[in-house]
Amino acid sequence: METPSRKPLIFVNGSIKSPPFTKEGRIEAGRLLRRLQEGESLGMPHSRPMRDVGPKCHELRVADEEHNWRIMYYLDTTAVVVLDVFPKATRKTPKAVIDKCARRLATYLDDKRAAEQASLKKKGD
Repeated sequence: METPSRKPLIFVNGSIKSPPFTKEGRIEAGRLLRRLQEGESLGMPHSRPMRDVGPKCHELRVADEEHNWRIMYYLDTTAVVVLDVFPKATRKTPKAVIDKCARRLATYLDDKRAAEQASLKKKGD
């Protein structure tokens, strides 16, 4: 059986480690991220769109013993880009987190465009 190709994970900010995640929480986060890497589209209760951050942005939901973790990510055509990892303490995602993730996404996209343009220019030389 052929192994499906996986998009790479790019961590712009945050990490998934034990601690602060429990071993079980880290494994669950890894399992969900792997599904995204393999091209699966996740919906509730695992993931929900975060249009306030940007198009193709979502909030992955990981329940752990002490926290309800959120992994804010962007589904790029070539990668799964993690914008932030944080414990969610309130029902609504804080505006500061949304704004921070939107800035990180804009920087990622600007850097990606610049790298693509540099690559095209280099090919043209």
